[in-house]
Amino acid sequence: MVFAHDTEMSLQAAVALVNTHEPPETLETVADLTAFFEAFGYTGRHDRTLAELEDVRTLRPRLRELLTADRDAAVEIVNDLLAEHHALPRLVRHAPLDWHIHAVPDDAPLATRVAVETAMAMIDVIRDDELSRLGICADDDCDGIVLDLSRNRSRRFCSVTCGNRNAVAAYRARQAAD
Repeated sequence: MVFAHDTEMSLQAAVALVNTHEPPETLETVADLTAFFEAFGYTGRHDRTLAELEDVRTLRPRLRELLTADRDAAVEIVNDLLAEHHALPRLVRHAPLDWHIHAVPDDAPLATRVAVETAMAMIDVIRDDELSRLGICADDDCDGIVLDLSRNRSRRFCSVTCGNRNAVAAYRARQAAD
């Protein structure tokens, strides 16, 4: 594990959320948002409304900017997000996690909680000077974000789909060369 569990989960959620904006759009319905909420273990308020969906969708470009920023720019964005949402870190424990950090109330809007949890996770990334673990997909036709938590830093593609597409293309190129 590169970072604490809650940091890794927040980073994975932020990357997944940003990547829902890549073609084809995959965050279109309230049900899609509920699936995201459940997949990444969010707790607390979840309104299940179109307004909440739109608030979360609106957050994606700002998170993309944060996840692709250089270290100094990332610091500015993190500080802005934390101040904007009046973050006040506190330790909490709830199943299935042990002690971890929440920085806004559980009844804060989901978009606020996602923004602040991402900012809090990026604090660890910035302090450990690990921004190289975030990058853009190596697929020429994709601009998805890649989060590489592997030990050998070998992840190049944002999804299995992009990885498979490139593996097939490389195979076909080798076959054509023979």
